[in-house]
Amino acid sequence: MRFSKDGLAAVAVSLLCVAPCAHAEEAAARGDQAVEQLRDYSLEDLANLEVTSVSKRGEALGQAPAAIYVITHADIVRSGATSIPEVLRLAPNLQVTQTGSSRYVITARGFNGAPAAQNFSNKLLVLIDGRSVYTPLFSGVYWDMQDVLLEDVDRIEVISGPGATLWGANAVNGVINITTRHTSETQGGFAEVMAGDRERGVGLRYGGRIGEAVTWRVYGKTTYREDTQVAGVSAHDHWAKPQAGFRLDWAASKADTITLQGDAYDGYEAQAGAPAEDIAGRNLTARWSRDGAGGSRLQVQGYYDRTRRGDEVSGTGFHVDTYDFDLQHSFALGDAHEIVWGGGYRASRYNIAGTSTLLFAPARRTLNLANLFVQDSIALAPALKLILGVKLEDDPYVKAKFLPNARLSWQAGDTTTVWAAVSRALRSPTPFDRDVVEVLGGGPFLIGGSHFQPEMLTAYELGARLQPTARTALSVSTFYNVYGDLRSIEVKPGGFLPLRWGNGMKGRTYGVEAWGDFQAAPWWRLSAGLTYLDEKFRFKPGASGILGPPQAGDDPKYQAQLRSSMDLGRAVTFDAALRYTSPLPEPRVRALVELDSRLGWNVTEQVRVAVSGRNLLHARHVEYPQGSAIPRSVFVDLQWRF
Repeated sequence: MRFSKDGLAAVAVSLLCVAPCAHAEEAAARGDQAVEQLRDYSLEDLANLEVTSVSKRGEALGQAPAAIYVITHADIVRSGATSIPEVLRLAPNLQVTQTGSSRYVITARGFNGAPAAQNFSNKLLVLIDGRSVYTPLFSGVYWDMQDVLLEDVDRIEVISGPGATLWGANAVNGVINITTRHTSETQGGFAEVMAGDRERGVGLRYGGRIGEAVTWRVYGKTTYREDTQVAGVSAHDHWAKPQAGFRLDWAASKADTITLQGDAYDGYEAQAGAPAEDIAGRNLTARWSRDGAGGSRLQVQGYYDRTRRGDEVSGTGFHVDTYDFDLQHSFALGDAHEIVWGGGYRASRYNIAGTSTLLFAPARRTLNLANLFVQDSIALAPALKLILGVKLEDDPYVKAKFLPNARLSWQAGDTTTVWAAVSRALRSPTPFDRDVVEVLGGGPFLIGGSHFQPEMLTAYELGARLQPTARTALSVSTFYNVYGDLRSIEVKPGGFLPLRWGNGMKGRTYGVEAWGDFQAAPWWRLSAGLTYLDEKFRFKPGASGILGPPQAGDDPKYQAQLRSSMDLGRAVTFDAALRYTSPLPEPRVRALVELDSRLGWNVTEQVRVAVSGRNLLHARHVEYPQGSAIPRSVFVDLQWRF
């Protein structure tokens, strides 16, 4: 499917045909059509904001024993961001790097990859409403294929640090959990048109009600981005991706809720010197939750996800069909124990159409993954809690592994939490590690093989979250990570070629992550973040040492950000975000300072207009080795509720 900038209104037109059929008068009676007031939480409200990613059960952010940052709905709206990767720049505990018009590298605590070594970011787990979106082909995320209508996002919980005990393999250095809003919060109509010098887009959503128990919404959106540049000439990487979807929430009884949701997209990305690459996908998720006595909760979820990308002309590319089933149950056992347990099964069936120089043997497989987990939060004293958990995961390539976790949380006061953790995590082998065959000069040059084993991590963390005054909130965490069996390139035993993936590296990283908020005035909030990362990698005895330790990643030592959010009267908001990234060491990319800003105006109760600028300090800049020059951009966004 081809979808150019001349067809940006197609999705909007189709959905406008749906809106008149809904109960618009009911939405108007509830006042849902007015421009919503941005939920700018007070610092106390933020501390009490419920999060679920740390323990797979609801708990206050201020008491969560992990390095977790929450991006709220108001943060998203006020940022002026137009995509999930741009929204994630708000999280100070992530490294977000743009490499092209549609391409991003996103990591936590290092390991952003090295393109020259064919090493990619692959230690971050990303979920959208409980659906895992990392690809099982190489454990990374195709960020250009992940999208939602940002107006419908409730919050994004970002954990830096391992989460393998609850979320499984590949939750090595962090977890990103994107949660969309309940359909009861998105009633009536919403339309958005965005246009600028580099990007254009249209979005439309309509929500309604069926009786007293069922609420629903449908949406459609599309985005078109212009080319970036490489060495002063066009990179020919423009792209477009329309997407549509739905969600239905049914309160089947006082205790039971059922959710059904799905999305579909079909777009393309231009490629320099090659036919455009098609990207397409669809997914469907069903979830049933039951609230029981004493705060217990049972949830059963299943989803189907299909992703496809490639060049239809040459017949290269791949498709992956994933079927996932998950069950979890939380309950209290006496006064001292809060238990969460569950398990799941996932089958990923893929087919890869390789080229004459890059292929997979075999080209198709079904990867089966099963897991069981249990975690107990033990109240040792009124202010002291010990959390013990373990997951048993049966991987498609290696024997079952235990992934344990221990956390200690101390409520040192009403507004102070101190926590410590020891965790184990791993990155499982993938088809790219085991089955890849790269051909050079008519013969194999690099291969995978059964000798490749999981990459291992043992993590030690210490942190604190506090609110020293009514106007100030802080979070500080430190970590020391020990990695073993990291992927390396090894020579053929007794010879040289073909090279093969091995586990010849090990090392450690340590660092500090800190962020905070300061309510300078009732109408003005400042937010700041700072991270420090030190990496030391070396080869094991007998390893080849080819390409050196930098192949693990080209990560900055320092990152910092400063954000300002102002309410200029009742109808005008002004937000600015300044970010700094220290130089990338090898290959070297110079330090970067950039500025984004947004000026918003609630024209009426139904209409909002905003002018946003991105990368305002430079006409163009490079963020990643072999990456494109990312240009400055300015755009206008018009939103209308009806």
